[in-house]
Amino acid sequence: MTDTTISNALARIQPSQTNAMTDRAFELRAAGADIISLSVGEPDFPTPPHVIEAATAAMLAGETRYTAVAGTAKLREAAALHFQRDLGITVAPAQVLVSTGGKQSVFLCLTATLNPGDEVVVPAPWWVSYSEIVHFSDAEVVKVATTPASRFRMSAEQLEAAITPKTRWLLLNSPGNPTGATYSAQDLLGFAEVLRRHPRVLVMSDDIYAPLRYGQGPHATLAALAPDLAERILTISGVSKSHAMTGFRIGVSAGPQWLISAMTRLQSHITGNACTISQAAAVAAFTGPQDFLLDWRERFRARRDAVVAAINAIPGLSTPVPDGAFYCMVDATPHMARFGDDNALAMHLLEHGVAVVAASAFGGQDGFRISFAADDAVLQTAIARIAKALESQ
Repeated sequence: MTDTTISNALARIQPSQTNAMTDRAFELRAAGADIISLSVGEPDFPTPPHVIEAATAAMLAGETRYTAVAGTAKLREAAALHFQRDLGITVAPAQVLVSTGGKQSVFLCLTATLNPGDEVVVPAPWWVSYSEIVHFSDAEVVKVATTPASRFRMSAEQLEAAITPKTRWLLLNSPGNPTGATYSAQDLLGFAEVLRRHPRVLVMSDDIYAPLRYGQGPHATLAALAPDLAERILTISGVSKSHAMTGFRIGVSAGPQWLISAMTRLQSHITGNACTISQAAAVAAFTGPQDFLLDWRERFRARRDAVVAAINAIPGLSTPVPDGAFYCMVDATPHMARFGDDNALAMHLLEHGVAVVAASAFGGQDGFRISFAADDAVLQTAIARIAKALESQ
């Protein structure tokens, strides 16, 4: 008889609920159902032409072989330029690791440094994979609950209260998925004061959505604001969200040499280098024209404003205005007595033609996340369906 036992590490994690809902929407569409998916975090704009041209040129030039595990010299240099120009962080190319998407960067960071019993402080709602990767590493998630009243931002006082002698990491995501919450420079300087009192705590700053901010002024990130803490901060970025390149699977990390070396060692046994063609495309993304982002941001901003107004007009639903990214975390507490939990609510909405992701998938509760990275007419139809679904029995 076949032994079907899986590893203890794998048994500790659940499948990604965002991917699961998106896959279910694909299945229903294939079966002929009319489903609008607001569950996937993916820009609906086409990849910029100069990026496509760079990928094509790389293929035609025969750039189809292995590269160094950490990435090509050209991309590490281009990524260092990106970190300086867009995030205000000065790093040498040797301090940059190119991975197969930002998700791999997070996985490498945590699994290379966590031991059983370590604690990781994560503001909730959080991106679905943070908690699962921590659990995979046999470490513990320390949840810091945030609310719509705080615009889903953790305070320095909450951070201080969450840190214990077992704390190994603080995970920050700004702008955040699933809430769009964005930490200001003042917020981050407050965190820095706390962290200086706790020298063992490392910080992972996931800034993948930094180009998609709607506020004034430059993006604020911890490594730029507190350079004295740089030896324990890893900053993660990429091209998936900013350049509509989700399928290219390129993430970049910048941090202290000891951590980049550890992550590179682990990556050498998982994927080796990221796709060479994707790396060439990412060089063009980082070094080529950036002005299209102004148009994209304004279009996302207009969608955000329309979606927030429409959601808040539906009885029993509410959402704060997100400061960045392309998500709204919708509170549906008044409807919970009817549905029991937010998973049942999400399935009810799916039956009425709209795929969303339950808040509980993100460590939240009593609501759901929607992505407004969709055409205006599609969003209008989707919100109308949500309103009608909540009217029906």
